[in-house]
Amino acid sequence: MKQLFQCLMQVQNVVTLILTIAFLHLAITGKVAADQFLTIFSVVIAFYYGSQSQKNASGS
Repeated sequence: MKQLFQCLMQVQNVVTLILTIAFLHLAITGKVAADQFLTIFSVVIAFYYGSQSQKNASGS
């Protein structure tokens, strides 16, 4: 549990979670269209997982 909390507290993880929650809220309230939400969310998630896999590859 402590390791999970430490992982979540990394800046990159916090930013990803905040962006996800913010854009989800905007999509639900109708301030952002679904296609715009999908585009932005896909870019954020792709960047997040791309940088995570690059960090894991360089650490091995």
